Amino acid sequence: MSFPKIGVVVSTTRPSRIGPKVAEWVSQLAPYDAQVEIVDLAEVALPFLEDHAVPAAGDYDRPSTIAWSQRVRGYDALVLTVAEYNGGYPAVLKNALDTLKQEWAGMPVAVVGYGWGGAAAATAALGTVLDRLRMVRLDGPGLRFGEDLSTEGEILADAPEDAVRGLYDQLLAAVRESQPAA
Repeated sequence: MSFPKIGVVVSTTRPSRIGPKVAEWVSQLAPYDAQVEIVDLAEVALPFLEDHAVPAAGDYDRPSTIAWSQRVRGYDALVLTVAEYNGGYPAVLKNALDTLKQEWAGMPVAVVGYGWGGAAAATAALGTVLDRLRMVRLDGPGLRFGEDLSTEGEILADAPEDAVRGLYDQLLAAVRESQPAA
């Protein structure tokens, strides 16, 4: 098996966001035998559900959706870095998930939340959606402001590096299980 390709998703688009810092930290903890690429949803810039057909049909007619589908199909797995907004997860992440359908089935996805409460409510709500999309969901740590990271996104000494490394181990095992035997 070649090195698995993992997309680490920045789920926020606010100008003052800290998501890129969290995603960079998570990506730096990946094992040497994985190719990691940061996927910034601000740069992906998906319009809000513009295709004429429903995503389940897989008949995409918008260039942005076609490009998003091709990009997602290029990954063996994803790590979602998830901010908590008012007890939920960012709308841009929901849109990115809802824009596609078939691409998600069977894809291993790890979740690392962050917020005042470690994004517990956001990741719980997201879990329902990931399960509905039939993704292979792996729940990771929730980073808490003041304990694991500053409100400016600086990673603190007590951040759970071992938990993220262990999450990658689970993710790579799920990738191996999802690939057909040679």
